[in-house]
Amino acid sequence: MTFHKTLTLSVALLAAVSASAKKTSAYLFTYFTGNAPEQEQICYAISEDGWNYTPLNDGRPVIASKDIARTGCVRDPHILRGKGGWFYQVVTDMKSSLGWSSNRGMVLMRSKDLVHWQSHTIHFPERFKGTMFEHVTRVWAPQTIYDKRARKYIVYFSILTDDGSCPYDRVYWTYANKDFSDFEGEPKVLFDVKNASIDTDIVQDDNGLYHIFFKTEGQREKGIKQFIARDLLDGSTWELQDGWCQDTNKAVEGSGVFRLHDGTWVLMYDCYTSGHYQFCKSTDLKTFKQVQDTKTEGAFTPRHGTVIAITAKELKRLQKAFPNTK
Repeated sequence: MTFHKTLTLSVALLAAVSASAKKTSAYLFTYFTGNAPEQEQICYAISEDGWNYTPLNDGRPVIASKDIARTGCVRDPHILRGKGGWFYQVVTDMKSSLGWSSNRGMVLMRSKDLVHWQSHTIHFPERFKGTMFEHVTRVWAPQTIYDKRARKYIVYFSILTDDGSCPYDRVYWTYANKDFSDFEGEPKVLFDVKNASIDTDIVQDDNGLYHIFFKTEGQREKGIKQFIARDLLDGSTWELQDGWCQDTNKAVEGSGVFRLHDGTWVLMYDCYTSGHYQFCKSTDLKTFKQVQDTKTEGAFTPRHGTVIAITAKELKRLQKAFPNTK
């Protein structure tokens, strides 16, 4: 009986220690830095509070685009902590100097340590030859979210085609395959607001509701809008919210939503004509209040990126792999 109690206590203690070891204590920001080829690369920055960030690797890229992308350049990195110890990144495979309608696909990536990444390109004209997706002129800002019911990862993104089948940027989705190297099938429309929509970001709250943030590119109105949905893949449950999410009258793009350790939600976006990133806070994912503007200068010039929470062990691994020397 004594042995049984001791064993039970040991197992409970081990579980508590294990849970504590996995507790997140910092944040990782993954982003690119500009429109020149040498800037269309994946960079990392770290933070203890989620608001203020320090670049790793002296602000230089941590993944070489030439090694992962057909164009040799990437933009709009989205990072996700997945199941089974995997991390996932998806990025736009694009060299902007070739024009804003010059990219034809994306890069799918996964890693066990945030340092070494497996990567696979999806070139739509080849992958979907004979379909409307053969005619894409841009495939922008892919992101990933886990579908608990299907136990698969959804990849969503906006496309534009030159054959009239998708005359404005519209958001599509599809499942990634098991090893995150390809899509399972042909993409389907996720939503359509009848004008250009880009930079979609999706999170799920404690009540199971999905919050779908996106930038509308209408001729009269531009900014970050939001849908709230009970079922991500059932459009009949979606409700478009009134007003705008950004707390500024400046031009914005690349919204990214993540949660702080204290439960506060953060909405960040690129004020790309104003030279700063803006960070806002919210307790309900509906109303956002500006907290600070972070100037994009020096070694830290983030463009359209995303943030995840990381553990102390993961932070040390990143600092060792990508140390600052200046």
